Amino acid sequence: MDYNFKKFEAKNARLESRITVTKKSHSIGFPTKFYRDNGIKNFKYVVLYYDQPKKAVGIHFTSDEKEENTFVINHSDNYGASIVARSFLKSNNLDPSVYHGRYDWEKHNIDGVGEVFVINLKKKEITK
Repeated sequence: MDYNFKKFEAKNARLESRITVTKKSHSIGFPTKFYRDNGIKNFKYVVLYYDQPKKAVGIHFTSDEKEENTFVINHSDNYGASIVARSFLKSNNLDPSVYHGRYDWEKHNIDGVGEVFVINLKKKEITK
């Protein structure tokens, strides 16, 4: 009997497509599946936008070195990528212990900006 085996090479890969807000590192994570599906390896920076009434975060990926107020993307072969967003969270009064978690995203094309991934933040119950 013949087999056509393919070696499994995604050990420890985050095969999640939702964007993650982390509590401890104050970062926004882009798991492996999201990273690969959306070509994030081709970008160096992220520009963040915030709609306070809707609690929506807009994430625009760019490699434009002239773009101001960007966050550097920390790339990882096995884990996708992330940005440290401490200043963004703090200046918008977004406590990561309240808004941490995985978020489904929508892709929008915004005039003057381009392609933006949008997540809608939801408060979590704080347990002690």
